[in-house]
Amino acid sequence: MLDRAHALANELVRLRRDIHAHPELGFQETRTAALVADTLGEIGGITIRTGVARTGVVGDLGDANGPTIAIRADMDALPIIEATAHGFASANPGVMHACGHDAHTAMLLGAAHLLRERFAVEGLRGRVRFMFQPSEEACDREGKSGGLRMVEEGVMAEVDAVIALHVDSMLPFGQVCIRSGWTSAAVDDFAGVLLGSGGHGASPHEGSDPVFMLIPVLTALYGIKARRIDPVEPGILSVGVVRGGQATNVIPSEVELQGTLRSYSPRVRELLIAEVERAFAVSRAYGGDYRLTVQHGYPAGWNDERVAGWLEQVAGTFLGERAFDHSAPGLGAEDFAYMCQQVPGAMLMLGAAIGDGVARAHHTPIFDIDERCLPIGAAILAETAVRFLKGEVAL
Repeated sequence: MLDRAHALANELVRLRRDIHAHPELGFQETRTAALVADTLGEIGGITIRTGVARTGVVGDLGDANGPTIAIRADMDALPIIEATAHGFASANPGVMHACGHDAHTAMLLGAAHLLRERFAVEGLRGRVRFMFQPSEEACDREGKSGGLRMVEEGVMAEVDAVIALHVDSMLPFGQVCIRSGWTSAAVDDFAGVLLGSGGHGASPHEGSDPVFMLIPVLTALYGIKARRIDPVEPGILSVGVVRGGQATNVIPSEVELQGTLRSYSPRVRELLIAEVERAFAVSRAYGGDYRLTVQHGYPAGWNDERVAGWLEQVAGTFLGERAFDHSAPGLGAEDFAYMCQQVPGAMLMLGAAIGDGVARAHHTPIFDIDERCLPIGAAILAETAVRFLKGEVAL
């Protein structure tokens, strides 16, 4: 499988660069979706559905006379101005594939190539569902991401297991990271406004000052993790926006605060939200008030022990036991979690660092990957699916 994937390397690079040069934001991936559908049509033998979750593509290979495994790739880009010097750099101003979704899409198309061949040669029983998902990075006006939209539209129906991978531009090429249990965090965003009367800067005693309230409210917010959450439980609160006032001699009547919450366990998630409310209520002790809204985001992602074991087994076969990185999980969010709530699933992190000492982090203008990872990723996805269909690994 790996040798055959390497034979596809030039095609995978071509696909990745084509998608990279034409990035599209969430729920706008029309060109990318057309490329995916056309490529699946050229591979042949795949039943293709377009317009899934607005701009997503789903392809089924095989039939229901056996188990079904789904493989997911995300397609959307980010609102970032690219700062690389590549000839295939973004041609869409202000939009960039700065998280590797171009690579994910190319690798899943590569896996489709490989699996089509294996079905033809070995007569595999069962079905592989290729899910090309829109909008992992953002939600629509209803607060729903592409992953949630796909689940709601039934793409997980009759699926027994789901797998995915994500490139890691900070993990050395040739290494992988796969773990059981929590692998991505639940994310909730809050937006609050501290309310006062405002007034003249020369007469602060005549009104209530939301800037003054800001100090104890921030102290209460940052004290949540230190004093309200069990220290052995992961949980993060970060404030990213503080905004208020327009003149040096005017006390504003409002100060805006926005931030994000990250957690694993549902209990900690609920506690964080409740404690944010309590922190904002401190403003009332200073003669003010507040407005607060919390936008619930993606749930925490859980790697099923068995499915993670399949990916680990295949990666070890291809790369050797020394290829595994055993770092602890972080608190990034991934809407693949919605799919793992439906059926057992797991996501593998694929090392893609270029290795020249430059840190090309995700969601930055210089993000980049070592394209040698593309055939490896395609082979891992395809071989895991084959072993599942053949019964060599099981739930």
